Amino acid sequence: MQPAKHDIIQQLQREVLSLQRHKGISGQQLHTGWGDIDKAFPGHTFPLGAVHEFISTNKENAAATNGFMAGLVGKLMQQSKQVLWISTKRTLFPPALNMFGIAPERIVFIDLCKQKEVLWAIEEALKCNALSVVIGELSELSFTESRRLQLAVEQSRVTGFIHRYNPRTENTVACVTRWKISHLASEMNGMPGVGFPKWNVALLKVRNGRPGTWQIEWSAGGFKQIAPQAFSISEMLQRKAG
Repeated sequence: MQPAKHDIIQQLQREVLSLQRHKGISGQQLHTGWGDIDKAFPGHTFPLGAVHEFISTNKENAAATNGFMAGLVGKLMQQSKQVLWISTKRTLFPPALNMFGIAPERIVFIDLCKQKEVLWAIEEALKCNALSVVIGELSELSFTESRRLQLAVEQSRVTGFIHRYNPRTENTVACVTRWKISHLASEMNGMPGVGFPKWNVALLKVRNGRPGTWQIEWSAGGFKQIAPQAFSISEMLQRKAG
């Protein structure tokens, strides 16, 4: 490809991404520390000012997903804005957030009775540009509902995380990404035990990007990509069932 054509194509790509608002809040970027994984995203940057969907099918992976999201939230909270965590059945243990560099008192937890109330609260919160992140826990989300959430963040530039626990179907939604996070056995000095949190991270869908699966560890206050580990037959069957 001639240099002139290459420059034109790159410029067009930047303009398309700008129109789709993938640059995030005021052009800021999130430094994930994921290394090559960031190349899966458009512009090699984690999309801010967008809605991200996480799906969990059991309690263990729901807990792993909460930990992974907490790591991301800790990075976003460096912008000195508040965070809302909205759910009907909160299972998160707030003091555990300290592990991810988050002071629990900086997160406002909203516990509601009905899924419909949760969805309404999420949409209203995503319209508030005084927030940096809104996390919402619910099971079902229609395409129309997800579209309203995405339209809200396109105006406010707030980043939204929607954690769907055991949905009836993994239907198509308007979120920019879809993730499935599962826990991995931790190690301490090469031996099994209570070590750093580890996750198998599956990016199932990313608009204008490249899906993939990686293994990530939280250590020294940040994310770190790790080499894939071997799984036993029982672990492989469990992961397939989950």
